[in-house]
Amino acid sequence: MTTREQAAALDARDPLAPLRELFTLPPGVIYLDGNSLGALPKATPARIARAVEQEWGQGLIASWNNAGWIDLPRRLGDRLAPWIGARAGEVLVADSTSVNLYKVLHAALQLQQGKRKIVVSERSNFPTDNYIAQSVVRSHGGELILADSPEDIPPLLDERCAVLMLTHVNYRSGRMHDMALLTRWAHQAGALAVWDLAHSAGAVPLDLLGAAADFAIGCGYKYLNGGPGAPSFVWMHPRHQGQVWQPLTGWLGHAAPFEFSPEYRPAAGIQQYQCGTPAVLAMTGLDSALDVFDEAAKLGGMGALRAKSLALTEAFIAEIDARVPTAWVATPREAALRGSQVSVALPSDIDSYAVMQALISRGVIGDFRAGTPALLRFGFTPLYTRFVDVVDAVSVLADVLATEAWRTPEFQRRSAVT
Repeated sequence: MTTREQAAALDARDPLAPLRELFTLPPGVIYLDGNSLGALPKATPARIARAVEQEWGQGLIASWNNAGWIDLPRRLGDRLAPWIGARAGEVLVADSTSVNLYKVLHAALQLQQGKRKIVVSERSNFPTDNYIAQSVVRSHGGELILADSPEDIPPLLDERCAVLMLTHVNYRSGRMHDMALLTRWAHQAGALAVWDLAHSAGAVPLDLLGAAADFAIGCGYKYLNGGPGAPSFVWMHPRHQGQVWQPLTGWLGHAAPFEFSPEYRPAAGIQQYQCGTPAVLAMTGLDSALDVFDEAAKLGGMGALRAKSLALTEAFIAEIDARVPTAWVATPREAALRGSQVSVALPSDIDSYAVMQALISRGVIGDFRAGTPALLRFGFTPLYTRFVDVVDAVSVLADVLATEAWRTPEFQRRSAVT
């Protein structure tokens, strides 16, 4: 068990500590939900205001050229590329994770030329991924097969498998897959590998090219801190360029959109994966957030972020073990298998949703995920989370459980978003 003084000493020695000052964090709040929505960078409101008041208000339609609006999807993709193990010109920022997953799954199945039609994923994958996969396989006359555990995946990679579709870090458990190994196994079976990086980008090291992945998508509003509804990103390995069309053939994915040709002609490379007009204000928020990562690069980059993430999650697990012995840590304790979150399960006679509401009422913000078991999720964003936050959060959790404060009726009422 760590004392608060010991935690404060760790924070004082933290080389990433200056990054916390780049965020707006309400006083009295311990924010451990960056795995759902990242905190607001301090520079973002002024940056968006400039886009609204000057670029839109004064520049009007000329800002598509003069302010570079039309280039935002490509430019943001280039800024993001080094953080996911890709190169400039390979990543595009556009649309949502669900829409981009639809695009790449269709493309992957087309690459199989109808010879294979089975998509393999996990039952515990984030539901939208499996929902999208269900839609795509129906249109191809295929099937979605769901593994009940990570250990059940390899036997499903056989001669019938067309695509292995996985979220790199599982949204419930925080377990992290070995991307390179699973991609290699998929390729050995003749399948393609599609990765969802929603719970990875900005928090754990990624090397899409090194892993030889085929396609990847991810969102901009979690660890990347781009704001609510921030756009997604999409990546395709260069070896697949020119071999397949993605299905949403919108005008900005055309080779020459301002020719206004009646016939579609796909743009080269990743540009084809853009459909409609860029969401300029949302992309502006993400652009501002990526400035923080520029500062992080100066302080050690992803290596430093990962080291702090592991230290924070290890400390949190140790505190849970020491102070909340009735809890079960559902996240792997082995560092190589853990993303940047810790999920905690409580005995079945305790209402975990009510426990999280009681925590939030005391300024400790995590989130709740229904299922078996129900989970309390705590995300650790190394850009701004401190070691004193770890100690204080577990202290509050221990008190909520010891006093049974969660039984208060107001904490039993379910909100629309949990």
